[in-house]
Amino acid sequence: MRIAMIGQKGIATDQRAGGIERHVREVSKRLALIGHEVFVYARAKYHPEKPSDIEGVKMIFIPTIYSKNIEAILHTFISSLHAVRQKYDVIHYHGVGPATLAWIPRLFAPHATVIVTFHSQDRFHKKWGFFARMYLWFGEWAAVKFSHYCIAVSHEMQVYCRDHYRTEVVYIPNGAEIKIVEGNDELEKFGLKSKKYFINVGRLVPQKGLHFLIKAFKSIETEMQLAIVGAPSFSEGYYTELRELASDDARIHFLGFQEGKTLEQLYACAYAYVHPSEYEGLPLVVLEAMSYGLMPIVSDIAPNLEAIHGIGLTFPSGDASALHERLMYAIAHPQVVEDQSEEARAVVEAYFNWDTITDHIESVYVTARH
Repeated sequence: MRIAMIGQKGIATDQRAGGIERHVREVSKRLALIGHEVFVYARAKYHPEKPSDIEGVKMIFIPTIYSKNIEAILHTFISSLHAVRQKYDVIHYHGVGPATLAWIPRLFAPHATVIVTFHSQDRFHKKWGFFARMYLWFGEWAAVKFSHYCIAVSHEMQVYCRDHYRTEVVYIPNGAEIKIVEGNDELEKFGLKSKKYFINVGRLVPQKGLHFLIKAFKSIETEMQLAIVGAPSFSEGYYTELRELASDDARIHFLGFQEGKTLEQLYACAYAYVHPSEYEGLPLVVLEAMSYGLMPIVSDIAPNLEAIHGIGLTFPSGDASALHERLMYAIAHPQVVEDQSEEARAVVEAYFNWDTITDHIESVYVTARH
């Protein structure tokens, strides 16, 4: 099949890439490997070299205006106009914002099967104003009504679509790959020591709840450190707030965007992974941390609980005092933390294997085409 992916920034792993970009990268390269022609619509800003091919995936660069409010939707609109002229078998939109334009191929490319993946309820993200939130709410409806098939990455969103939009959608989660990493030489430049720090990785945006994590950690008397890995995404004001909040604690390190060997060692050598997010789809970063054998400490929102499958520690979302207690417990019980390492990997292998996930997505394509 000829398959187009629309809605993502691309499949680069740059500092503003999120879970959707990693999801599309992992699925696209596997679909290409098994013989499909896969085309990813991308934004040049996130692929400065503009490669024509990445791991067998064909890249199509479409212009846009790089502004928080119109970058994504303008890129999706122009990409959709381009896609309807290409005779794709499948046009796959990622996210509820892009889903609002899924009517374009339904109307102008009736030969194509239109799929939408419902990655998260983006209207809850604090960076959006009132009108943007209303548009994203419309996008939820569009995701299930404009597509031939809608995929939800969590059971919670699958139930939500059934209850609110009277539509059955397909559950196919995010995934991860088991990682075994040797060495810790990259830690030295950050002043970190193996198994002596907690870690959080991701975009520095308000809904990730990092202010709760910093408040909880500052009140602990310990030699343990806290590594925060990531960069702001249209959220420089929030990043400034976080730096000010942590300014009187030298144990808290803002490491910026990291990738490759450095990021792998930061994950693998951490003591445990902390994820205080207030809103998620299915948190791919938690799955990635577990794939490195890290015990997760997560807020008790439903998508986080789905990801960890009963392992790790949880705390009420937004409760810095409860998070403080969980961190203290983890520090005081190193054997518990160590025992959960293989359990974390086992959960990823059993429930979140990218190869299996890609097979399921391909099955949706085949079913929809028939």
